[in-house]
Amino acid sequence: MVRLSKKAEYGLIAIRHIAAQHQSGVVTAKEISTLYGISFELLAKVMQKMARAGLLFSHQGVHGGYTLAKPPAEIAVASIIHSIEGTTPVIAQCMAEGADTCTVFTVCTIKSPLSKVQANIERAFSSMTLLEIV
Repeated sequence: MVRLSKKAEYGLIAIRHIAAQHQSGVVTAKEISTLYGISFELLAKVMQKMARAGLLFSHQGVHGGYTLAKPPAEIAVASIIHSIEGTTPVIAQCMAEGADTCTVFTVCTIKSPLSKVQANIERAFSSMTLLEIV
């Protein structure tokens, strides 16, 4: 089954929290880590990745933290996951690591149907926005 990494889960939790609190101003990684029981160090790295990808603004200083860089309706869930993982989660080893890593690739009878499932997963993540999960 397709599984999101902990980093992707934490990123989605964090950006959803920021979107829900957008009227309140900046939100800190420490606030989110404490509220959800998430490792601060890991969450801080994930949030930095989202900021580098242009999904969050990072505000420095005493009253620093993060805010959304775009309206929630303009942020696709796929872009959040991609900013953290670099790709969409995949359902088969050959899709993740390449055909040369699969010993049965040339005779595999499920790669074509699984490719269709993978395309549907990618389409679902691309069409769903942050606004839909807030």
